[in-house]
Amino acid sequence: MPETIPVHGARRSDAIAIARVICILGVVYVHAWTGLNGETLAALRGSGQDVLRWTLMEIFGRSAVPLLGLISGWLVAGSGRTRDWPHHVLRKARTILLPMILWNMLGILFVSGAARLLGLSAPQPQSVWWLVDEIIILTRNPDINVQMPFLRDLFLCMVAAPILVRVPDRMLWLVAIAAAAAHIAGLGPPVLMRASILLFFTLGILVRRHAIEERAARLPVMLAVLPFALLMGMQLYRAVSLGDGEWPLAQRSLDLVVRIAAAVAFWRLAWSLAGTAARGLLLRIERYAFFLFCSHLILIWLGGPVLGALFGPMGSPLYPLYLIAQPLIVLAAVILIGSVLRRIAPGAAFILSGGRLRRR
Repeated sequence: MPETIPVHGARRSDAIAIARVICILGVVYVHAWTGLNGETLAALRGSGQDVLRWTLMEIFGRSAVPLLGLISGWLVAGSGRTRDWPHHVLRKARTILLPMILWNMLGILFVSGAARLLGLSAPQPQSVWWLVDEIIILTRNPDINVQMPFLRDLFLCMVAAPILVRVPDRMLWLVAIAAAAAHIAGLGPPVLMRASILLFFTLGILVRRHAIEERAARLPVMLAVLPFALLMGMQLYRAVSLGDGEWPLAQRSLDLVVRIAAAVAFWRLAWSLAGTAARGLLLRIERYAFFLFCSHLILIWLGGPVLGALFGPMGSPLYPLYLIAQPLIVLAAVILIGSVLRRIAPGAAFILSGGRLRRR
């Protein structure tokens, strides 16, 4: 008998919160410390540790991120606040754009500062325009907080949300198809750094309109996960065996299909976890998820080499243990920093967490 979603939606809300935790912890794998430069990484292509790294990156990182875009679109589609466009944009500027700018400034302060004062191998200011682009992300992806284009593009989607939530399905599908085509063609900057974010944001609105999340939650786990598992095998072969410049259109097309399958699989996983004993722990972690997303690369830039001196860089015998544990290590640091900041500077904790770490 198919599982019934409660009318009050409590489990659905829990599943959304848990999905955020899974996705953002997975993002850490994409940016995990390796201790190697690009040339040395290329020399290890196809090795056991390289396959492990790519597996974790693809399954828990890049493949999980689209669900964050879907969730954002789903939530905004049910919000009455979009009717007041100026208030809606101001609110999103306060909870998305302002934290992005502040964290980018902190990244320059701490990471570039450590590079200049302590010799850390990290980007340093090259010009005034470099600083502007690094902070506001006008024309290029930043060098330090490389995850922030998601927030930048998400904010632009939120600016357009009052229109998107009101247009008919036909128009939404046209927007989604255009975004998918731009992603496959490698287009987007400087308007959107990642056109796929608009695609999944728009799909999130469509999902809410047609209650597709309920149907996905009722899928048998194996049926939800199997397409993702099969496509992921192809994706991993491409990532490990082929060069970045080979068949770019085919690679980006496969990437898009994998991301859609991943969103279904991870939503079904989050729904299952919302009905287990792990629910309470994951919901307590969720309040730190946004803080984790924004701060994890600063922590990896600064802390990666410190622990790396103990475990060794990629290729060392103990590195796989370090690689697998990095999301949990970063999470522990984030909870400690967030908790302390919440006590000594609650206003700063509130702003930097996008309003998630509320004042006591």
